[in-house]
Amino acid sequence: MEASWRQVAGGRGRARGRATAVPSSGNGVHLRGAGRGREKGSVGAAGPGPSPGGAATAAAAELLSQRKFEEIKKANQAAAKKLVEEHFSSSSEEEGDEDFEGKRGKIVANTFITYTTQTDGDTCELERTKQYVNEAFQAGAMTCLICIASVKRNQAVWSCSGCFCIFHMPCIQKWAKDSQFLVSSLTDDDFGKKDYPWPCPKCRFEYKRSDTPSRYYCYCGKVEDPPLDPWLVPHSCGQVCEREFKPPCGHKCLLLCHPGPCPPCPKMVTTTCYCKKAKPIPRRCSAKEWSCQLPCGRKLLCGQHKCENPCHAGSCPPCPRVSRQKCVCGKQIAERSCASPLWHCDRVCGKTLPCGNHTCEQVCHVGACGECPRSGKRFCPCQKSKFSLPCTEDVPTCGDSCDKVLECGIHRCSQRCHRGPCETCRQEVEKHCRCGKHTKRMPCHKPYLCETKCVKMRDCQKHQCRRKCCPGNCPPCDQNCGRTLGCRNHKCASVCHRGSCYPCPETVDVKCNCGNTKVTVPCGRERTTRPPKCKEQCSRPPTCHHTSQEKHRCHFGSCPPCHQPCQKVLEKCGHLCPAPCHDQALIKQTGRHQPTGPWEQPSEPAFIQTALPCPPCQVPIPMQCLGKHEVSPLPCHAVGPYSCKRVCGRTLDCQNHTCMKECHKVTEIGACTGKNKAGPECLQCEEGCSKSRPVGCPHPCVLPCHPGACPPCVQMLRIKCHCKITSLYVECRKITTADVSEKNLLSCCKNQCPKELPCGHRCKEMCHPGECPFNCNQKVKLRCPCKRIKKELQCNKVREHQISIECDTTCKEMKRKASEIKEAETKAALEEEKRRQQAELEAFENRLKGRRKKNRKRDEVAVELSLWQKYKYYLLPVCAVPVLVFAWLVCSCSDDMR
Repeated sequence: MEASWRQVAGGRGRARGRATAVPSSGNGVHLRGAGRGREKGSVGAAGPGPSPGGAATAAAAELLSQRKFEEIKKANQAAAKKLVEEHFSSSSEEEGDEDFEGKRGKIVANTFITYTTQTDGDTCELERTKQYVNEAFQAGAMTCLICIASVKRNQAVWSCSGCFCIFHMPCIQKWAKDSQFLVSSLTDDDFGKKDYPWPCPKCRFEYKRSDTPSRYYCYCGKVEDPPLDPWLVPHSCGQVCEREFKPPCGHKCLLLCHPGPCPPCPKMVTTTCYCKKAKPIPRRCSAKEWSCQLPCGRKLLCGQHKCENPCHAGSCPPCPRVSRQKCVCGKQIAERSCASPLWHCDRVCGKTLPCGNHTCEQVCHVGACGECPRSGKRFCPCQKSKFSLPCTEDVPTCGDSCDKVLECGIHRCSQRCHRGPCETCRQEVEKHCRCGKHTKRMPCHKPYLCETKCVKMRDCQKHQCRRKCCPGNCPPCDQNCGRTLGCRNHKCASVCHRGSCYPCPETVDVKCNCGNTKVTVPCGRERTTRPPKCKEQCSRPPTCHHTSQEKHRCHFGSCPPCHQPCQKVLEKCGHLCPAPCHDQALIKQTGRHQPTGPWEQPSEPAFIQTALPCPPCQVPIPMQCLGKHEVSPLPCHAVGPYSCKRVCGRTLDCQNHTCMKECHKVTEIGACTGKNKAGPECLQCEEGCSKSRPVGCPHPCVLPCHPGACPPCVQMLRIKCHCKITSLYVECRKITTADVSEKNLLSCCKNQCPKELPCGHRCKEMCHPGECPFNCNQKVKLRCPCKRIKKELQCNKVREHQISIECDTTCKEMKRKASEIKEAETKAALEEEKRRQQAELEAFENRLKGRRKKNRKRDEVAVELSLWQKYKYYLLPVCAVPVLVFAWLVCSCSDDMR
């Protein structure tokens, strides 16, 4: 069965010929898929009429192609939008991991734990509410029983108030409409004038025509078209439910808007027990009726005993005790329950009636037997005459005709008054058959049924009546419906009917592989429902040589590869194989058919499971290398002589070098040969002597590589003296063996040191090492700061700043005169600069007044130069000569005076 909302939503499959709503650019809705033949005609009619020119035809073709393009564009946009919405809102594709499911279960449990934490909370009543809330959160758990499809988060739904089952809004509307039409078409001649109810597809709870859902509300019915909120239960408004509890107790549900029935009332009330003996205590309103478990103590119906049952609700049960009681007539005594003191035996009463001739024929009864039934006036058998006779005589026949209506209901009995039943009617009449199509003359007591079979359709409108001589009131169809239900697993077991069959009432358990975990889903959903995740361990036997397989969860398909250590005993060494189990290794199959050319598609590689041999033993075995340098662990399969790749390192015969060959086998010669002694396989030393020479000896040893010390060096060594001027030749051994003082004597050239002292004079000492002594006694001339006064002093005293010469008054006077001359020159230069700037300013102002060039010379200001400005270059040398002569004379006089 295809869901109605599916048939309307898309333009594919079964809804191919139906009108499909596609959102257009305007405010309206454009219908596609309905009347395709007319659509082509309308397009042709909309275009311009045929014209002889080609311009009109081209314009019409362009308009037609443009319209087709727009339609295809809108269809693609609608399909893309629908795909996005389904992908966003699909609950069947959502998958939660175990952590998420555990958290969700804890949240639901914490929501309902407050209902059971206080006095006598009843957890049984909460199971239905928990189940509906869990199904609302669980992906794919909510299923519409009409279309057998998942209820998604963004679809309009309707919930039954009887069984709380959820259906798609289009599905339930179509169901209600079809149900009302079928009932009215069978019972109402005017088809729909009466208000016929329609049933719920699951619980058969009947609703009125006015209760047919037309709008989408939340579970509590407060909000119309509740928005999709990922933080709320799907199809919930998020407000407090506030529905009345059933049975009503005066309180309202306090949960948020939820699917399914409301939980038991959690309010606390103070009530007493059933027998009213215990003190009132606070209890949940849903469990306010309680038992104190004390004996009831109320009088039983027998009036002798009291109720011994614990405090209970309702009336007391019958008395369970047994006692000996007489029957009503008092003839028999039997042990019977105290709760039923009145009982009748199976004996006839037998008491003599008042007439004295007959006895009572009633079975054990209460009270008097009554008058004799044969006493008083009695009728004859035909009920026409009365006779007063004693009870001992029978009533005679009256002799008149019987005249009773016979069994045929038409004729009367023609015999004389007689006892017993009348005989059958033997008159021949013209009888019509039951269906009224044929007539026949036959005895009145015999029924006449023709052989004509009724061809009318029964109420199912599928099968003919086929009853012989049917009077027109064809019975309801007694055949089974037999149509395949929407689950596609069962057939309708109801009597053949019109309209859609009810949904399959069966449920199917979708189990895990081991069967311990299961999920109950409506029949037909087991094909699309994923098996539940089982937390039990897989119980399959191992497929490898191990006695038990690795622990893993229950699953479908083959078990994962075994990763336990192989632990098989290896044949060569006897060790256990430590590699992971390789009894069922996947190996790519070789030798398959190869493609003959690029046009042939290559086949996918095939893998086969096969047992691989154990890998080589990797158990470490300590082994010594050939050169006995180290003991390393080698894999068991590679045990044997090996080279550690190090340098041999054994000492050669020269006692200075070692063997540089890679680790190799060495033959030990003699018992006293050391571990580091070279053998015949080692290299022979062919290098020169590489021992360190004495300090200062640059010559190599003249002998080849040898043991022991080298001989003294007798070669002549050329060295420089201390002053680095003269070259000296000395034996190498004298230099290398001499101490510091001897080396200084050997390096001395016996000449004066050519080095200059810091003062600039030559050192007076003989060739010596190190720095020259600073004791210069040579005379130097010293002047005052103005260079006028001059004296000769010792160099070392001058360097040590022990003596200095200061200027006298004459020097100061000369300095003052020189400064005055310099100031006068500076002042004259400033005045000259000012006059020049003034002249330039006046010339600039004259140019601005717009005067002609020929008159500019008149306006120029004549600047008269001073004598100093005219002759300063001649006066300066003339004045400087007398000053210098005067200074020299003063200096000479001062020297003579000293």
